[in-house]
Amino acid sequence: MNKLDLIKGLAPGFLPLIVFIAVDSIWGTTIGLIAAIVLGIIELAYSYIKDKVIDKFILLDVGLILVLGLISLVFNAPIFFLVKPAIIELIFCVILAVSVYSPINVIMLMTKRYMKGVELNEAQINKMKGSLKVLFYIFLGHTILIFYAAFFMSRGAWAFISGGLFYIIFAVYFVFELIKKRMSKNNWEEEYKDDEWFDIVDENGNVKGKAPRTICHSGPGMLHPVVHLHIVDNKNRIFLQKRVKTKKIQPGKWDTAVGGHVNSGESIEDALKRETEEELNIKDIKTTFIGKYVWESPVESELIYIYIGRYNKTITVNQDEIEEGKFWKIKKIKETIGNEILTPNFEQEFKIIADLIIQF
Repeated sequence: MNKLDLIKGLAPGFLPLIVFIAVDSIWGTTIGLIAAIVLGIIELAYSYIKDKVIDKFILLDVGLILVLGLISLVFNAPIFFLVKPAIIELIFCVILAVSVYSPINVIMLMTKRYMKGVELNEAQINKMKGSLKVLFYIFLGHTILIFYAAFFMSRGAWAFISGGLFYIIFAVYFVFELIKKRMSKNNWEEEYKDDEWFDIVDENGNVKGKAPRTICHSGPGMLHPVVHLHIVDNKNRIFLQKRVKTKKIQPGKWDTAVGGHVNSGESIEDALKRETEEELNIKDIKTTFIGKYVWESPVESELIYIYIGRYNKTITVNQDEIEEGKFWKIKKIKETIGNEILTPNFEQEFKIIADLIIQF
């Protein structure tokens, strides 16, 4: 998970608080309080209608707004106005500290809540915690500066520290991270020497470079090739595999008969043969190329090459990779779409191949 994914995951939960801060600074505390509470109620209603559950993070956010707003109204004094930005940042510091230094990762819970379907591996979790730790110290340092400026510095200095300086610090931080990320590519060979490596391609399949699996699966953006094979029998049924429950992505759901990544330097055809043999123990199937398309998820970006093959012999799945496999009637697949039984990727691809199967 990169920094932008982290921000996308946190933004919905803290949106009312962000609105309160913005409106309060322009039109005052009372209007800011009303705007934020109205937004919070709308978000709560939307989340309840959508998921049939009260969102505890939005509820917590609205509660924080009420506390801050009431304190602002009761203690309508200059010093409280000056330290209020520090109090708000201190709340973020506490949340970050709990996430980094305790077993309860609040930020992780929030990103899972708002970015459904995202499963992070151990390397991604450690990377996320490292980013959160840096953010914690940035917020903590800036909070201390605001408190100091509120009591011991001029209004002009306070205004710069509580406002402009914050954005400058984060701009420097993100530029530093961008430079570090680009420089780190030079060290990938050593750091990920035991990892699988994939070619990085454009939408036409032209190779632009290569990267380790861990990096390719740390978020969308690094497009890499994948092969899918749809197997049809003489009754025009489609063979599907059920993903094992230990899979990081879409565990326990029914998926394309064969699906796998193309290793760096490997041809598409060789990858298809290898994956078909590894997953279904099939060596003698004739396949036809249908086309390719880009598939993006919160985890990765794939250029998927679609093949169809007709096969009427008994299929024995590799149970180290697949829980089970069986042929499905097209009618049954159509009835099952949208019921969280099939993978979203297969449902998307089925639209492409459904009309081709009878002709094939």
